[in-house]
Amino acid sequence: MTVLLLAETRNTLDGRATRAAVAAAQALGPVDLLVCGTAETASAATAWPGLATVLHCADPACAQGLAEPLAALLAALAQSYIHLVAPATAQGASVMPRLAALLNLQPIPNVVGILDAQTFTRPTYAGNALVTLRSDQARQALTINPLAFEPVPPQGGAAALRAVVAPPGTGPSAWLSFTPPAASARPDLATARVVVAGGRGLGGTEAVPALEALADCLGAAVGASLAAVEAGYLPSELQVGQSGLAVAPELYIAAGISGAIQHLAGMQGAKVVVAINLDPDAPIHAAADYSLVGDLTELLPALTAALG
Repeated sequence: MTVLLLAETRNTLDGRATRAAVAAAQALGPVDLLVCGTAETASAATAWPGLATVLHCADPACAQGLAEPLAALLAALAQSYIHLVAPATAQGASVMPRLAALLNLQPIPNVVGILDAQTFTRPTYAGNALVTLRSDQARQALTINPLAFEPVPPQGGAAALRAVVAPPGTGPSAWLSFTPPAASARPDLATARVVVAGGRGLGGTEAVPALEALADCLGAAVGASLAAVEAGYLPSELQVGQSGLAVAPELYIAAGISGAIQHLAGMQGAKVVVAINLDPDAPIHAAADYSLVGDLTELLPALTAALG
C-alpha cells in the first residue's frame, strides 16, 4: 500500500508540519511526497527520511496553494495510491474535502493516531474526547495533526525525484497576493517551546506590555484567546483555540484566560500549563498543572522580575 502526501507549500516548504505528516504516514506504507513549487524546494525534500519518491509540480496555481487545482492534481494521481494525506493545516483542510468530493470519499480529518491502514484516532467535541474509527473505503483521504507526531529529521534520506504535470484549468479561485506576517524576534507561535497567552482578563491594551515582557524573559511566543482578539487587545494572528492556532509547547502560561472549551482545544497539547487568573473558579484552573490566583497586572511583572 502506497501513500501520497501533499506537502504544505507556498513556494517554500512548511517543513515541520509536512515532516510530522511524513512520520505519521510511514505507518501506512511507502510514502511519496507531492511538492508544488520550485525545483529547489522539491529537491530539498528528497533528503527527508521515509520518502520513496518526491513528485514535483511546477504549476503556478498549485505552487500558490490554491485548493481547486491542488485537489484536481491529487485526483489525477490518486489511482496509484491507497492513502491520500495532507497535514491538518489551513491548506490541508481546504484541499482534502475537495479531493474527497472528486473521488466520492468520506474524508477523515485531524488524525492523531494510526492503528492500522483502516483504523484511525481523531479528536471530537472540541478536543475533549477521542474517537477511534474504522473506514472500509477502498481509498482513504486523511489530514494528519502535525502536533501529534514527532517530525522526521530534515536530513538522512535519499528519495528519487520525478516531475508531474497538473491537469489543465485552475477552477474558480484566483491568486491575488500574499502578505507575510510582520517580522518578529519572538519564536513562531505554532512551534514555540514556550507560549505566554493573554485573555479578556488583561482588561485592556495597557496590560499587554507586561505580558510581552514575560514572554521576552522566557524566550516565548505571545498568544491570545478569542476574547482578547475580539476585544482588540491582541492581533488575530496570535489567537489560540478551535478557531485559531493549535499549539503544543512544553510550557503554556494562560494569563487572564477563563478556559472556554474552544480555547482549551487549541492548547491541549501543552505539556505543562500555568494559569494566572483572578477568579479561583475559572475553568482554566482545572486544566492547569499550576495555578496562580490573583491580579495579573501584579503577577506578570513579579514573575518577570523573579525569572529575569
